[in-house]
Amino acid sequence: MNRHIFEKLRQWKQDKSRKPLILKGARQVGKTYTLKAFGDSEYENVAYLNFETSPHLHELFTGSLKPQDILKILSIELTAEISKR
Repeated sequence: MNRHIFEKLRQWKQDKSRKPLILKGARQVGKTYTLKAFGDSEYENVAYLNFETSPHLHELFTGSLKPQDILKILSIELTAEISKR
């Protein structure tokens, strides 16, 4: 399913000064589907974390909020290296 939002997401990806992505919208309109499909088509590796179905993930953010510390903790949780390219 190709959506108009894919072009906006590609523009976001190309922006060298991009900020973290926050996708808002009504329930059940395809936000998760769209982001998963975008990740699969635009990136070599994708990690999906659902804080509603995995409540223990909230605990990962009770310590340091430094980005490098968060990435280290998420790498351990996902058993995969997370690196910025």
